[in-house]
Amino acid sequence: MKKENQSEAEILRKKAEILLNKKTPETPSPFSEIEMLKLIHELEVHQVELELQNDELLRARTIAEVATNKYTNLYEFAPSGYFTLSTGSEIIEMNITGTQMLGKNRSKLINHRFTLFVAPDTRLVFNLFLEKVFQSKIQETCEVKLIVNVDIPKYVLLTGIITENQKQCNITMVDISERKLLEDKLLAEQVFRSSIEVSLSSGIAIVDKNGKQIYVNPSFCRLLGWSEEELIGRTAPYVYWPVQHLQSIEKAFQTTLANKAPKEGFELVFISKDGILIPVQVVISPFNNGKELIGWLANVICITERKQAERELIKAKERAEESDHLKSAFLANMSHEIRTPMNGILGFASLLKEPNLTGEEQQKYIRIIEKSGARMLNIINDIVDISKIEAGLMEVTMSESNVNEQIEYIYTFFKPEVEAKGLHLFFKNSLPAKESHIETDREKVYAILTNLVKNAIKYTNQGSIEFGYEKKIEYLEFFVKDTGIGIAKNRQEAIFERFIQADIHDTNAYQGAGLGLAITKAYVEMLGGKIWVESEPGKGSTFYFIIPYTTKKQEQRAVANVVSQEDESDQFTNVKILIAEDDETSDFLITSMLKKNNHEVLHTQTGIETVEVCRNNPDIDLILMDIRMPNISGYEATRQIRQFNKEVIIIAQTAYGLSGDRQKAIDAGCNEYLSKPIDKDELLRLMKKYFKRL
Repeated sequence: MKKENQSEAEILRKKAEILLNKKTPETPSPFSEIEMLKLIHELEVHQVELELQNDELLRARTIAEVATNKYTNLYEFAPSGYFTLSTGSEIIEMNITGTQMLGKNRSKLINHRFTLFVAPDTRLVFNLFLEKVFQSKIQETCEVKLIVNVDIPKYVLLTGIITENQKQCNITMVDISERKLLEDKLLAEQVFRSSIEVSLSSGIAIVDKNGKQIYVNPSFCRLLGWSEEELIGRTAPYVYWPVQHLQSIEKAFQTTLANKAPKEGFELVFISKDGILIPVQVVISPFNNGKELIGWLANVICITERKQAERELIKAKERAEESDHLKSAFLANMSHEIRTPMNGILGFASLLKEPNLTGEEQQKYIRIIEKSGARMLNIINDIVDISKIEAGLMEVTMSESNVNEQIEYIYTFFKPEVEAKGLHLFFKNSLPAKESHIETDREKVYAILTNLVKNAIKYTNQGSIEFGYEKKIEYLEFFVKDTGIGIAKNRQEAIFERFIQADIHDTNAYQGAGLGLAITKAYVEMLGGKIWVESEPGKGSTFYFIIPYTTKKQEQRAVANVVSQEDESDQFTNVKILIAEDDETSDFLITSMLKKNNHEVLHTQTGIETVEVCRNNPDIDLILMDIRMPNISGYEATRQIRQFNKEVIIIAQTAYGLSGDRQKAIDAGCNEYLSKPIDKDELLRLMKKYFKRL
């Protein structure tokens, strides 16, 4: 290297001498020899200095070339992409890493806009970023998504700063796709975890090996009413574990530790912040770091509703068992109640056919048949009434009712039966006659009192029965008191349910279907009142019920009892009667009731026939119209007859006995209504009402 340098110096020196000789002709030197030697020495020193400087310049050039190569490599192959952009985002310069990140060759990127590689949903962010870079003298950053691979999005972090000429900017681009995807994944997991924690109905609690609370989820906090801050760091046994359960809980923890498996289905009671005991089911799971126990995780489920459901199921089971028992008892009782009077009716009807019976024996058998029939009819009426009540067909008909007269009538009616049993009967009317008129359903009040008095007679074997009422401000409070067998405390509410008597286990059951008090209670409530009982076994019972005391001004008039005051000796004959009845037995029964009075009787069996006979016999005085007949009903037959005969008396007769039948009959054009079985006295009473002057 040195030889090369010397040769170059010699060549330069020679060139310098030639040029010097051309410019300066040879003249005698003005310097002395000594001065010339000094000058030559200085020139030689200067020559050495120049040579040294030349060596330094060559070394500096070499270093610069190495540095340039290093910079080029660092720039081109840096892990980040470097771009120089114009104000319009055109790419002026870029490194190899940048081209790789954009997935294009450098020649295809230069002078193209960088914006074209930015995804549309982040393009606005990039444009704002570029605008800030050219407006600011400090670094600006932003995150954008690039359109490089349609399958895998590429997210980059851009850092930009303006150049000195302020016409360009330098951009550094770092690939953050993995970080971004990880952040999104972590965010999704966090959102999912939060949503799971919020939506979980079961509570999650984690305690360390010393029982200190280190985690609770929102459901656990909601369950116990504590906040997370109030629970974290506290020792669980002293916060929400009942003292009486600590030993059981500790045993469960030891079991999970020994078995290295969760303890499932562990039921205990937690204490809420308000001190409320909450039944829960807990699944306890131990967890460790691979070597030693760290703590326990408890999955807590509130089982309050389940426990309530279990209690309801037990009650339902008990009710079902009782209902099944009641059904069996009711069926056995109904079988007895129906078969007993039927035995009396059919048995003594058979005995009446035997020859050589005395008149006394015949009358005795007939009385038994009548009594059995009345008992059978009572059972049927009760079943019909309870059916109408449950079906919502029972209606309340308000009218004037004299309470005193009803009490006195019931006393008169039951007095012979009570005295025949060796009992005493008393009644009490607390209001004067003028104040005893109230607005109510007369028939239902009568039915209520009748049922209660009949019950008192049935369950009283000695002593007395008293009934009546007292005025209590806006109510009348009725009572029926007896000295009978009484009712146990635990049966006093049940007796008002259908098919239930005071003791369904009693092998010596009293006759009756167990419907009377259920009907009575329903009637009382329909009238706007309530009913209750006070009783003690062996000492008797007192039934009370109240109904509103509602009055209206009454006109002075004489109250007559049609049955009792009517002259029974009045006779009426020569009434032309049409019996419209398709049942042969019923037709024969009515005919037999009327035969002693010498009436002219016609018979029809269908609705159409009835209308024709009436049209052909305009002198018919009375039609006993059966409602249910072939062709057309009794209602329709009545309507057709009224079109041409307004005067004939029509009395409807039906075995339906449903609520509203009477009004339907009246609306169709009937004058009166009788329910089957036809009572002879009631039939004759109605006939006397219309024909006694004939």
